[in-house]
Amino acid sequence: MSGALENVKVLDLSRVLAGPYCTMILGDMGAEVIKVEAPGGSDETRKWGPPFKNGVSAYYLCANRNKKSITVDLKSAEGIEIIKKLVSESDVIINNFKAGTMERFGLDYETLAAINPGIVYCSITGFGETGPNKDMPGYDFIIQAMSGLMSITGDADSGPQKVGVAITDILTGLYACIGIQGALLERNQSGKGQKLDLSLYDSATSALVNIGSNYLMSGKIPQRLGNHHANIVPYQTFKTADGEMVIAVGNDNQFKKLCQLMGKPEFMEVERFQTNPSRVEHRDELVPLLQEVFLTKSTAYWQEQCKQNKIPCGPIYDLAEVTNDPQLRARNMFIACEHPIAGNVKMIGSPLKFSRTPVEVRHHPPDAGEHTDEILANLGFTKSN
Repeated sequence: MSGALENVKVLDLSRVLAGPYCTMILGDMGAEVIKVEAPGGSDETRKWGPPFKNGVSAYYLCANRNKKSITVDLKSAEGIEIIKKLVSESDVIINNFKAGTMERFGLDYETLAAINPGIVYCSITGFGETGPNKDMPGYDFIIQAMSGLMSITGDADSGPQKVGVAITDILTGLYACIGIQGALLERNQSGKGQKLDLSLYDSATSALVNIGSNYLMSGKIPQRLGNHHANIVPYQTFKTADGEMVIAVGNDNQFKKLCQLMGKPEFMEVERFQTNPSRVEHRDELVPLLQEVFLTKSTAYWQEQCKQNKIPCGPIYDLAEVTNDPQLRARNMFIACEHPIAGNVKMIGSPLKFSRTPVEVRHHPPDAGEHTDEILANLGFTKSN
């Protein structure tokens, strides 16, 4: 079976996470992805660790499967010639250099579109290619701080907190993947490619969703609520007799059922607890009452009771528990492949489940320049760069 993007060829000049994550998804869906680095390997994640396995970084492995690797000196005339030759037969080119860098290389959109009018050209930067901050470098941690994400993450006592992964890189990679596919679909109608200008800052700001909407409507600066929800109560973590769990009551009927299974039907009889807007307004009164009851029984007890009554709930897993979860294993969310240097490596699988064109690992995350000779030979060059 072929992948959904089997006939798409992607030239990947990106590094670290946002761009490589995008191109890995495209590669997972069957696209041919050629990863371009400077001689010796210039993707910084190759050296980010520990952990390493036989010198191969776990960080690098997480975003670079289903690609081939070529090393090219973009500061040389021959290197630029190689890129232009690759562009002539590619559908997509993606880079995450600072704004203006591709122009200095002579690889700007206008130049490459003259070579291949159908090229979809995706640029990922920290702040975009327009605006007063366009020349600033983009780092996930800084973007989380500036976008407001840190201001709403954590609790009142913790101070601002970042998300536990580089979430703005992941979001930007996903938006890039969506945008590229949209441009390819539009090309089917117009026959023309186009340029995508994506920024980490824009992507992070878009992720404010309901919290951003709350502020725009009310003018009230949101506070850090920890594991509490800004618009729904009770929707948070609760301590139990032997641990902690998540309760996610999404409507008034579910709250009524929760009160009944807790043996506290009188909570629902209190007028200020009967509707969600009122519960949000009086959360400081309601939550301690619920917490007192949850402390009387074990996590397993409450989980079973909530499931029987169709009240959304869940345990709080660590990574060992996550990787051993039967549900995730049934969904093939943990996979392995053979790497020529690292040996057998484990990776997180793809969440994309196609009925006819399933995702598969066709290529291990490549060593720097592993396919240079092969690719240059196919282009008609006689020696490695």
